[in-house]
Amino acid sequence: MIRSSMIIPLFLLSINVCAQDKYEQPANPKTVNSEKPQVANATAADIILSLESTPKTSKISTPPMMSGSAELGFLYKTGNTNSGDIKTSLDFRFEKHSWLSLLNIDLLLKKADITDEDGNTHFKKTDQKWTLSSQTNYNLDNKEKNYIYGNAWFEENEFSGFKNQASLSTGWGRHWYKTNRASLWGDVGPGYKRDLIKETETKPYRKADTWMLQMQALYIRKLGEHIELKQYLSAKQALDTNENSIYKAVSTITTKLISTLQLKFNFTLDYNSKVDVDKEKLDTQTAVTIVYSF
Repeated sequence: MIRSSMIIPLFLLSINVCAQDKYEQPANPKTVNSEKPQVANATAADIILSLESTPKTSKISTPPMMSGSAELGFLYKTGNTNSGDIKTSLDFRFEKHSWLSLLNIDLLLKKADITDEDGNTHFKKTDQKWTLSSQTNYNLDNKEKNYIYGNAWFEENEFSGFKNQASLSTGWGRHWYKTNRASLWGDVGPGYKRDLIKETETKPYRKADTWMLQMQALYIRKLGEHIELKQYLSAKQALDTNENSIYKAVSTITTKLISTLQLKFNFTLDYNSKVDVDKEKLDTQTAVTIVYSF
């Protein structure tokens, strides 16, 4: 009986150990791989979380093909003499694919007291200067480095000894330098120039035509978040040394007041190599204007 009482517990213990060994054995890899993955049911919180984590797509803003600006400044003087100067200009820019067109119209008007033969004083226009310049560029490669251009320029200046001056030119240009803060363009090409010279006491009204070589350069640099510097240089070199050549330099600093309104400081040098004896070769102009962009 004692033996039977000892055999039964030993038998039960052996069965328990065998059962533990069976469940502790690793599962067959083939069986695990063949099992279908369990699909968890998505809750409302999971759906909301997935919607919040979805990246928001922002619209890419493309610059308009056509843009422009209008500029206005004036000086009015009263007292012993009454005079007024008005400076205004319009700039237009059109860009599409490989084409870029620029148009500038500039006007300077001066009024002052004029005394007639009867001794009466009238506030009238005494002199004016207006300039029209246009240039169209066509890019020759996708990198917008090289381009060919056509340029037209006309100026009527009553302050000078010329009735008017005009030129046409075409040639090759290149965007030489470009960073996030600065850019440099330059172009050169042959052209044709005409000067209509006013008559004087010693010389009659005359016309001077000549072939020329035109060279231009434009440098733009950002001095700050809202301040920009522009430096423009131009030379219309007459191929005939006896004819007039024209050189021009324009320095501009523009500071932004609001999104569409800027304050512009402008200093211009105009030089003509051949003028009458009673005229100066160099003309300068300093202006402060308000610019509205649209």
